[in-house]
Amino acid sequence: MSLPASPFAECPAASLAAVCGVITDIDDTLTRDGALDPAAAAALQALHEAGVPVIAITGRPRGWSEPFAHEWPVAAIVAENGAVALMAAGERVLVEYAQDAATRARNAERLRDAAERVLREVPGAALARDSAGRETDIAIDHSEFARLDDSAIARAVAVMRDEGLNATVSSIHINGWFGEHTKLSAAHWMLRRLFGRELAAEMARWVFVGDSTNDQAMFAAFPLSVGVANLRRFAPQLQSWPAYITDGERGAGFAEVASALLAAR
Repeated sequence: MSLPASPFAECPAASLAAVCGVITDIDDTLTRDGALDPAAAAALQALHEAGVPVIAITGRPRGWSEPFAHEWPVAAIVAENGAVALMAAGERVLVEYAQDAATRARNAERLRDAAERVLREVPGAALARDSAGRETDIAIDHSEFARLDDSAIARAVAVMRDEGLNATVSSIHINGWFGEHTKLSAAHWMLRRLFGRELAAEMARWVFVGDSTNDQAMFAAFPLSVGVANLRRFAPQLQSWPAYITDGERGAGFAEVASALLAAR
């Protein structure tokens, strides 16, 4: 099948040589079955040793992400689709929020009500098993431990949006939240927070790597956007494709990107 994305091998070396950092999704981009893919782990370490910062942005919750913010060689992990930033600082992990405490408290009951409605109205719907670690969103499992078909996924999204939530579909979960934060806003936030720089001025110098429909805004925003090969699973649902797609899936695909970046330096 012909795809709108070009093979990553065709990405110009000059474009890669200008790259100063990587922004990446986590699930099914760095991981396989919820665990860090060995190829991605090696690639993260190689990038770190070369001085190439990596910022991971995920729909996973704070509770799931916090240990990895300390263990993985990344500059930061932003969890809950842009709501919670986690940054290693020595033996500690600094935690910062896109919303203030009062806003998060106001939203908590509304999130519970919305989740209960999805569970009532969508047959087979179940909360994601990592829900206990969530602070600013809700997540319905569609492909991790439970299975929902396309019509059930669409119904869950519709209920969330009817409740006033933003709703996106990742490779494993349907996420819903209140607020203006997104993966893209998190990328801008982290450039300011970590480096004191504006992402808008250097979009072409950052690579974004993702794997699912909830990465489409990032694909559209970054000239050097890359989908790992398992993105093809979502071809019928994609309106915005990445510029490039790797040969390898998941961590192997991320490793392709890292290897090319390091070779171009």
